[in-house]
Amino acid sequence: MTNKEKYVNAFTETFDITEEETQGLQYSGIAAWDSVGHMSLVAALEDAFDIMMDTDDIIDFSSFEKGMEILSEKYDVEF
Repeated sequence: MTNKEKYVNAFTETFDITEEETQGLQYSGIAAWDSVGHMSLVAALEDAFDIMMDTDDIIDFSSFEKGMEILSEKYDVEF
C-alpha cells in the first residue's frame, strides 16, 4: 500500500466515506469530522505512518490537503 493509499484509507475508515469524498474535505465539513472524529483520524494516521504528531500540527490539520502538507513537510511522509 502506498503512502497516499494509507492516507486516504485513514479518512475513509475513520469517517465512513468514499475516496472521492476526501478531496477538498475540510474539518467540520461532515458531521463525523468533529473534535472526537479529528482525534480518531490523528490516531489512525499516527498508526499508519508510525509517527507521533505534535499538538500544533494536530490543531493546524484543517483539511484533507493540509494534512498531506503537514505529513510531508514535518514527518517526511512522501506522497
